[in-house]
Amino acid sequence: MSDKSYPRFCPVAMAASLLEPRWTMLVLCEMWSGSTRFNEIQRGVPGMSPGLLSKRLKEMEANGLVSRRGGGPGAHAEYLTTALADELEPLIRGLGEWAHRNIDCDASLQDLDARMLMWNIRRKIDLLELPRRKSVIQFILNDAPNETANYWLVAKPGEETDLCYADPRHDVDLYVVAELRALTSAWMGHSSFETEIGAGRITLTGDDLMARTLTRWMIRSSFADLAPGRDAVCRGVI
Repeated sequence: MSDKSYPRFCPVAMAASLLEPRWTMLVLCEMWSGSTRFNEIQRGVPGMSPGLLSKRLKEMEANGLVSRRGGGPGAHAEYLTTALADELEPLIRGLGEWAHRNIDCDASLQDLDARMLMWNIRRKIDLLELPRRKSVIQFILNDAPNETANYWLVAKPGEETDLCYADPRHDVDLYVVAELRALTSAWMGHSSFETEIGAGRITLTGDDLMARTLTRWMIRSSFADLAPGRDAVCRGVI
């Protein structure tokens, strides 16, 4: 039997054959978060090449996990999860919760991806906690020995928050200067924003009200509250 073959009579093996191909579960998670167009999905899984994403979407469509709609002349195709795929959502969510509770903090904070982090932060911005006007927040992320990366969030009342990879030439209301590891750790709940700011690993400059209400308008990951006391464990306090 080849390494790629599973005993077909085993339901677990059959499920693995659908979900094990690399990136499959992350693509599904991005689609469950609302992304339907190819470019949107790719922005949510930036480590995946366009060619591999196209291949994987075709495989997922053939396996009944995804349906493709539209894409005629001048139109963008949309990819939607099927009812078959949607049954998997609580199971995959549970897998993520298990990993967040049990995998060592240091291991989970290796091989970080600033673009993926910022794309996920973008969709968790609570506009009701920001000023009732356009707000621009610039993130300056240090990831030594890599180069410092800059991202801009542009939030407007009643509109989806936009993430810019190039300077949009707007006046910046708040600068967030952070170590990539520190921002990831605080947002994912491995530590807290208070801890990282107090240690100087995250600094806020600009609009005082936006700085003081950071944890109200920048909602943390849905995994962040799964393990109370994780901050102390990750920092070696207990």
